[in-house]
Amino acid sequence: MRTYRDLFRSPEYTPLFLASSANSAAMAMSGLALGTLVFEATRSPLLSSLAMFGPAFAQLVGATLLLSAADRLPPRTALTGGSLAFALTTALIALPGLPVWALFALLAVQGLVGSVSGGVRYAMLNRILPKDGYILGRSVLNMANGLTQIVGFAAGGALVALLSPRGAVLVGAGLYLLSALAARFGLTARPASAEGRPSVAATWRGNVRLLTSPARRYVFVGLWVPNGLIVGCESLFVPYSPSHAGVLLAVAAVGMLAGDVFAGRFLRPEWRERLGPFLRLLLAAPYLVFALDPALPVAVAAITLAAVGYCSTLLLQERLMALTPDELQGQALGLFSSGMLAMQGVGATLAGTVAQFTGPTAGMAVMAAASVAVTLAIAPGLRAPVPAEAV
Repeated sequence: MRTYRDLFRSPEYTPLFLASSANSAAMAMSGLALGTLVFEATRSPLLSSLAMFGPAFAQLVGATLLLSAADRLPPRTALTGGSLAFALTTALIALPGLPVWALFALLAVQGLVGSVSGGVRYAMLNRILPKDGYILGRSVLNMANGLTQIVGFAAGGALVALLSPRGAVLVGAGLYLLSALAARFGLTARPASAEGRPSVAATWRGNVRLLTSPARRYVFVGLWVPNGLIVGCESLFVPYSPSHAGVLLAVAAVGMLAGDVFAGRFLRPEWRERLGPFLRLLLAAPYLVFALDPALPVAVAAITLAAVGYCSTLLLQERLMALTPDELQGQALGLFSSGMLAMQGVGATLAGTVAQFTGPTAGMAVMAAASVAVTLAIAPGLRAPVPAEAV
């Protein structure tokens, strides 16, 4: 599978794409409106921020308690039910007079549901596409996710102004409902990929099995740590240049988009193994220039180039799937996603702490150097050949 035309000719990819895009747009739109609602009710910037991004923390809880469901539920049922749960909880959040504590309880439910549905969604790629189609299919979902988030935030802001925060939240609930309909009527009913009932014990057994394999451990570290440290660099754009932070975030998004197109559409399988180490270093190395306190044009060029390196994550995900048996692939992708979100928070916290004492440019250089060091340290473990049969 080499072209976007081939990809969208796959009968079930288009409904999966539409379900994923509607979900991303709904999350962005309702998240902005929720942040506005909570700030109007509490005047607390902290609570407003948690309303927008708090469900990510609940995903960490889901990763330790519920992830076994990603492989033990029929995928169409899991995706449809997950989107319906988001639609219902989002509609309840829009109720007038809802206490703030109840709003956060509903957001926690969303985070728990999201920890499972994300793993199911991306594991579906291996069930509806040929093996060589994973990177292309995932890269397109990544690009769509970024674009729909931008559109969702813009539309959410407009709806908050034209309607009200609650009106924008209800529109988000409607988009979640569309996601559920796309999954229910566009995907084929399939059995679960693993036997047994989902449980906390099964989740722990699966996580232990995933992480006790040295080959998979190296991949998880490569997916979580270097990227999280570079997100720490991005968290310092505002203190680095308050008046140009939006430009810096935009060029980072452009670089990520270019990297996804390159890896998904143009990077042949035989070159992925060769270029993977260089792309992982590309993610961090350009940020080392911030040790010299560069002028803005140099900073823009460095950030754009570095963001192309995010495509190395696609190559590591492909390796993770090759190392993981079918009955654990949903849980593996859910663990990757939850760990990535956690490390992004850790990276932002570390970067802010370093910058507090050294300044934003030095903070970015330190985080970049740490990312390069981790990438070099795990390189030998990522060069080992993939076994003929994953265990």
